[in-house]
Amino acid sequence: MSIEITLLLILMALAGGAFGGSLLRRKFIESRLAGAELTAEQIVEEARKQADTIHKEALIQAKDTVLEAKAEWEKEARELRREIQAQEKRLLQREEHLDRKGLQLDGREEELSQRERALPLMEDKVRAREKEAEDLVAQQAERLETISGMTAEEAKQTIIAGMESEARHDAAKRIKQIEDEAKETADKKAKEILALAIQRYAGDYVAEKAVSVVPLPTDEMKGRIIGREGRNIRAIEAATGIDLIIDDTPEAVIISGFNPVRREVARLTLERLVADGRIHPARIEEVVAKAEQEVDDAIREAGEQATFDVGVHGIHPEIIKLIGRLRYRTSYGQNVLQHSLEVAFLCGIMASELGINVKQAKRAGLLHDIGKAVDHEIEGSHAVIGADLARKYGESPKIVHAIAAHHEDEKPETILAVLVQAADALSGARPGARREMLETYVKRLEDLERIGTSFSGVSSCYAIQAGREIRVMVSSEDVTDAQSYVLAKDIARKIEAEMTYPGQIKVNVIRETRATEYAK
Repeated sequence: MSIEITLLLILMALAGGAFGGSLLRRKFIESRLAGAELTAEQIVEEARKQADTIHKEALIQAKDTVLEAKAEWEKEARELRREIQAQEKRLLQREEHLDRKGLQLDGREEELSQRERALPLMEDKVRAREKEAEDLVAQQAERLETISGMTAEEAKQTIIAGMESEARHDAAKRIKQIEDEAKETADKKAKEILALAIQRYAGDYVAEKAVSVVPLPTDEMKGRIIGREGRNIRAIEAATGIDLIIDDTPEAVIISGFNPVRREVARLTLERLVADGRIHPARIEEVVAKAEQEVDDAIREAGEQATFDVGVHGIHPEIIKLIGRLRYRTSYGQNVLQHSLEVAFLCGIMASELGINVKQAKRAGLLHDIGKAVDHEIEGSHAVIGADLARKYGESPKIVHAIAAHHEDEKPETILAVLVQAADALSGARPGARREMLETYVKRLEDLERIGTSFSGVSSCYAIQAGREIRVMVSSEDVTDAQSYVLAKDIARKIEAEMTYPGQIKVNVIRETRATEYAK
């Protein structure tokens, strides 16, 4: 086509006329139109081919999707059929099992029916035999009464009395035998352990009093403490709950109260007020608040130090505070915190000798008296209160039981509980460890001797070793050697039931036979 266009242009150039030029332009336009139509037809054809290709591919993909869905559906259908078949199989098995049980029940019902039908006959036979037995017993009783010359009731009482006497005698001999056997093995080892524990521990004892004395720089300070119309001293007593005694004692004020924590707060408050010199109700309240915070910190530090000294960890913070409060608590003049530390160390020593858990024994010994920190606020025995507190704050059941059983509020059921009992008795029973009023001490000795002489066969009774031992003299004609062991146990039980005392009391029953003759 380009050759034709070139020739036309040449002709147009040769013609050189206007007509020739327009003719050539028309020819050129027609040729261009024909080329465009051809190109459009090619584009349409290519588009139709692509559309067919896309349509075919879409059909293929649709078929693949349908095949995949069909395969998935067939798979699910097979699984569902398997589950249905398994359930049908289980149902059939259950039906067979129920059928077998039904047959068994039917057989049992038939057996029970037969037994019920046979029961009346058996009851009649039993009644007849019982009647025969009763008649025979009555006949034998009449013969025995005729032979012995006693009624049935008299013979029964005679037999019971003889059996009771024989049983008491056998029991007394058996008790003595058991005690001798136990002493052979346990007495020596127990003495070794206790002696070793006492030897390895020595504690410092501090005697607390019910009053504290605060020194004053001059006697003029007493007037400032009292204040105008007594307002300062009333403010101090109201804020601390402690009584102030201001008398003729030179340069001193006495703080009186049975609560040692409050007494310590009052002492710190008064010392700071005296040192500061500003004494008025507002200042008193401020200083009391600071003193209470300081005492709380001291209590917490004392509890933490005690747990550190003993070597136990993981104790609840509230129990640590209770341990610290024992620093301001006394029992018969013995500081309870010091006593608890001593019991913990003694428990640890004895536990190591026995080969049981030392840390657990120390923990039980340290916590055994925590009930005394709050026993003035809660009713009940301090052992039970302490066990409830230990249980509340997550202590183990063994520790809780050892705390509850160290004063026999519960029966000791573990070695740990017995160790705590022994260590507590050792710490409290040492001479000089605790103080008692003279009247209380004398009354306890009198009660001991009264209980000892209240039993028959006792000729005399003496309380010795500061009431730690009681010696009972018995008549050899009235009490045998075997009965003396039973008498010692009866006296010990009566002392436990009627008296309150620290530590333990040894009961010795002494029986002797004296033969006297004169040479002439």
